Amino acid sequence: MKLLDFILLSLTAAMVIIGTHLTITVGVTASYPVFMFAVAMLFWFQYRKNHVIKADNEKPPVKSSKSKKKR
Repeated sequence: MKLLDFILLSLTAAMVIIGTHLTITVGVTASYPVFMFAVAMLFWFQYRKNHVIKADNEKPPVKSSKSKKKR
């Protein structure tokens, strides 16, 4: 996992915690935008993760560079 992926996942978790706190203290109407932003960041994280997996599957197989001993 790259640094940006780690930051996105951490910010998403922080936004969910902030949204929960806002829901308890102020109400659902005040926390709705925070939750929607958290969901958008989660979708962005998933998109980046799937993009990396897809790119890895499209690479050609790497041949082994082990040297063979002649007898």
